[in-house]
Amino acid sequence: MTGLPRIQELWRRSGAAVWYVPLAAVLFAASLVYHDNGTELGGLPTRPFDALAVAAIALQCLPLAGRRRWPVLCFAVVSIGFALDQLRGYHSLAGIALPITLLSVASHLEHHRRATAIAASVTYVPLAVALHRLGPGEPPGEFVTFYLAVALAWGVGSWVRHTRALEDERRRRVAEDTRAAERARIARELHDVVTHHVTAMVVQAEAARYLTAVPDRLDQSLTAVTDTGRRAITDLRHLLDLLNPDHSTEPRTPPAGRLLALVEQTRRAGQPVEFTEEGTPAESTGSADLVAYRVVQESLTNALKYAHGSRTSVRVRHGSGEITVEVGTDGSGSKTPGLSGSGRGLAGLRERVDVLGGDFSAEQQKDGGFVVRAHIPAGSPS
Repeated sequence: MTGLPRIQELWRRSGAAVWYVPLAAVLFAASLVYHDNGTELGGLPTRPFDALAVAAIALQCLPLAGRRRWPVLCFAVVSIGFALDQLRGYHSLAGIALPITLLSVASHLEHHRRATAIAASVTYVPLAVALHRLGPGEPPGEFVTFYLAVALAWGVGSWVRHTRALEDERRRRVAEDTRAAERARIARELHDVVTHHVTAMVVQAEAARYLTAVPDRLDQSLTAVTDTGRRAITDLRHLLDLLNPDHSTEPRTPPAGRLLALVEQTRRAGQPVEFTEEGTPAESTGSADLVAYRVVQESLTNALKYAHGSRTSVRVRHGSGEITVEVGTDGSGSKTPGLSGSGRGLAGLRERVDVLGGDFSAEQQKDGGFVVRAHIPAGSPS
């Protein structure tokens, strides 16, 4: 970070307040050193500095140190000092403080902005009248020109305030969108984990009802329910870790063999699954492995729900820069009682694949079966 961005970052971190004190001190010193270089309004002859001149300069410069915290008060004090400076004919360099404080009022004042502007305009009228009478009779156009120049400072401050408000609104919307996206991501993860494991447990428990006369198979079925519950707890713990601010938000890539374990779990739930995996996974696939795993997981969950007992095939191919997943059922099975879908599963898969720039489709076949296909680009860190 160099140049202007570095200065802007330093200004933002310091709150800009730390710079006001040096500014006030420098302007105060410069006004005492350089005479006859300031604002001259009304044409009064310039007089030498005296003790009252120092007071007028102090009233104009020193309030700059607090113009961010008390903009209206500082502007009022500076205005008094400016009026004293002009009425006495000092014409000091400290007159620069007037448009600076006016700009601060316009950019930082949150309430009574219109009333402040009207009050400042009204108080300017007696100053202009007094200077016109005390001076050599400068034309009124000079006072109008000065008023318009000062009004320009107010306009600049209002523009700064408006720009800052737009930037704050943009940041707020970005933060809200980020939180919404994170909630949606966690919701998709919860849906995938809970739906799959609970569906498998329900199917296994239903099957256990009819195995009371076969103790060995009953024990196997109950063991499968227990194992599925343990896996569900492990996955849920990982998702809860994601809610910890100190935890890494990078998605977890399923370790090698998780797809096969997922298929075996589905088989133990009574679903005949043919699994084929081709190619060698790339060393770095980004989020593609996780998305491929979720596609298989959701597809097998739907197979258990809506086509329990039907022949199911899972094909995963690791290509050059892409993972292709295809999961299909022949539709010969039956729907598991008591289980219904919300429609979020397939929609969530489509969003996952779309984020990585891939293609996703889920189609009903003529024979009653269902096929899910996904082409997922590998290597994206999203």
